[in-house]
Amino acid sequence: MKHVNERFQDEKKEVVLMCIGVTSGVGRLLFGRIADYVPGVKKVYLQVLSFFFIGLMSMMIPLCSIFGALIAVCLIMGLFDGCFISIMAPIAFELVGAQDVSQAIGFLLGFMSIPMTVGPPIAGLLRDKLGSYDVAFYLAGVPPLIGGAVLCFIPWIHSKKQREISKTTGKEKMEKMLENQNSLLSSSSGMFKKESDSII
Repeated sequence: MKHVNERFQDEKKEVVLMCIGVTSGVGRLLFGRIADYVPGVKKVYLQVLSFFFIGLMSMMIPLCSIFGALIAVCLIMGLFDGCFISIMAPIAFELVGAQDVSQAIGFLLGFMSIPMTVGPPIAGLLRDKLGSYDVAFYLAGVPPLIGGAVLCFIPWIHSKKQREISKTTGKEKMEKMLENQNSLLSSSSGMFKKESDSII
């Protein structure tokens, strides 16, 4: 909001927050519905998309020289912020299962609180040193872009892990079947021996 005050003194700064809030609500409804049609861990790609746009829009804020452009950027940012919020829980459910989903979301929100707490003071220090918030916005766009790139590997890692689990469970099933077969053979041979002894 201080950046808007400095750059666009005559405009109503409250409009920016209102645009982000409204499109964030729309994004939650829209992407929540879209996520219903995306199978399994592939929902991560929606999260990648939201991170990419949030990072890109953060970097574009200092480049907006007219208020209308800033409004457009905030509308897009709000839309994909809604996507990020609505997709977070389903992805956690798909990755860790129903038993650990609450713990996973708790860890996620806990880690999110660190940059959200540390970020504003750092942005203020950069403003005091450099005279504007431009560098702070550019730096704020970098972590979502990196996070989105890292998230691209999650479906591949998850599928690899699932294949390993299925292989181990398959081996265990085979071993149990062989054990059961051996026990049946040994019991049937014992019964046959008893019958032959009784005939003799």
